[in-house]
Amino acid sequence: MRILSRYILLEYLIPLFYCLTGFISIYVLFELFGSFSRIIASDADAWTLVKYFLAYLGPYFHYLAPAALMLAALYTMWSFCRHSELVAMRANGISFLSISIPMLLVAALMSGFVYWVNESFVPDTAQWAVQFKNARFVQAEMKASDDIIFRNAADSRTWTVDSFGDDDGYILKDVKVAVDRPLGGTRLMTVTAEKAEYLDGQWWFTNAKVQHYDAAGSEIATPTPELDALPYRNFPQFTERPMDFILQNRAWAYNSIRDMIHFIQTRKDIAGSQRDQYVYDICSRILAPWACVLIVLIAIPAGVASGRQSVFKGILGALGMYFLFYGIVIGGMVLASLGLLWPVPAAVLPYLIFLVAGIRVFWKHR
Repeated sequence: MRILSRYILLEYLIPLFYCLTGFISIYVLFELFGSFSRIIASDADAWTLVKYFLAYLGPYFHYLAPAALMLAALYTMWSFCRHSELVAMRANGISFLSISIPMLLVAALMSGFVYWVNESFVPDTAQWAVQFKNARFVQAEMKASDDIIFRNAADSRTWTVDSFGDDDGYILKDVKVAVDRPLGGTRLMTVTAEKAEYLDGQWWFTNAKVQHYDAAGSEIATPTPELDALPYRNFPQFTERPMDFILQNRAWAYNSIRDMIHFIQTRKDIAGSQRDQYVYDICSRILAPWACVLIVLIAIPAGVASGRQSVFKGILGALGMYFLFYGIVIGGMVLASLGLLWPVPAAVLPYLIFLVAGIRVFWKHR
C-alpha cells in the first residue's frame, strides 16, 4: 500500500471509530435508561451484560454502520479540502478515484462485517436477548420456549410442544403429534410422549402413547401393539427437523437468509401475499449490507462540496440522502406488502437508484 493510501486510510478510520463508538454508546445508554434498575437488581455478571447489549445492538447494526461510514467520509473529505490537501493530491496527478479507494474499501469490508452480523451473530443471540430481558435479566428464570405449535401442512401433521430441552431444538418436552389423513382431513393417529429426541436424522420418543383412528375419526385398537408398547421408539415418517421448530419459535426478523429460504420452502401453507412479503424480506436482507458502499459513494463528493462551500450544506445534504434512501426502502416495502409492486423489484429498486445517483455524483466531482 502506498504511503498516501495509508495516510487516507488512517485519516478515515479515526473518525469512523469515534462515530461507531458514539452511535453504539447512544443505543446502550438508551437501553440503560429503561432497564438500569432491573439490571442492578438482577445481579447479573459483567460478561452476560456485555453479551446482552451486543445482542441487543445486533439487529440495528446494519443501520448504524452506514451512518457512521457516511459521517466519517464527510469529515475526512471536508478536512482534506479545508487544509488544501485534496488540491495538493490532485495537483500531483492523483485521481479522485485513487483518493477515494481506501474509504470505499473500508465500506466494502464493513459490508462484509454487517453480513456476518446479520447471518451469524443475530440469529444466535437476538432471541436470547429478548428472553433475557423478559426474565428481568435473571438467567435462571429464562424460558427457552413455551407452548410451541408447528403445523406441517404438506404432511398433515401438527406438533404441540411444551418446551425445548436444549438450545438447538434436538430435545422436545411433553410432545403431542396429531397426524391427519391426506384426503378428507380426518385424524389418522395421535402420538404423545414425555420427550422426543432427534438422533441420527430421526425422532425418538420416550414413553410414547399412540392412538389410532378409523376413517370416521373414531378410536380403534392399535394394529401394531408390540411396536406401540416399546418405551423408546422412533418414528421415521416424521420428517420435521429441529431447525423447523427453532424457526417457528424465533422472530422472523432474527432469521438468517438461509433460514428464511428454508422456512418458505417447507411451509407450503403460506398465502400468496404473505409469501411475497417473505420474498421481499429475503431480497432486502441480501442487499442491506451494500448500503455501506452506496452511502459512502455519495458521502465522499458531499464532503468535497462541504469543504469548498459550507460544512452544514454538505452534512445536511448527505443526511438528507441517507434518510431519503431508507425512506425509499420503506416505500418499496409498503408497495410490496400492498401487492402494488413485485417483491424483488421493490427490494432492488432503491439500491439501483442510489447506485446510479452515487456514480453520477461521484463522476461529477472527479
